[in-house]
Amino acid sequence: MPRPKEPSLLAPDDIRLLTQIGFLAAGQADVPRAERIFGALAHVRPDRAFSHVGPAMALLNAGRAAEAAQQLMRALPQLAPGEDADTASALCALALQMEGRTSESTRLLRELLHNAPSGADNDGLRLARRMLGEPQAPASPPPLSP
Repeated sequence: MPRPKEPSLLAPDDIRLLTQIGFLAAGQADVPRAERIFGALAHVRPDRAFSHVGPAMALLNAGRAAEAAQQLMRALPQLAPGEDADTASALCALALQMEGRTSESTRLLRELLHNAPSGADNDGLRLARRMLGEPQAPASPPPLSP
């Protein structure tokens, strides 16, 4: 018999606030604080990119691109397909590029774009296209006026 899902201890607004605080720490390259905050968030939202991207951003800002890439590679199988996985993949490719591993970065970006559903567009895919110098997905046509 399946176990009932435990209620989250954090409300969505609490998660949003902690995420913002975590990204402030990441922006200051405060790796220990970012890891503590996002580690806690990973317990309540393990399949979301922000709980993995935050510590990786802290590592990148601290000049530790190789560690950021390793961390994101480990996280990728846990992430929800679509925007979350796409964002982490593109950031991982950025970390690889910053580490001087250009061919691995390019391969990851090309795989990401190749595997994306036709017409898909999100932050991760846009970053991948920019990094490869490819055109962005066409914008949706404006609605017709009556």
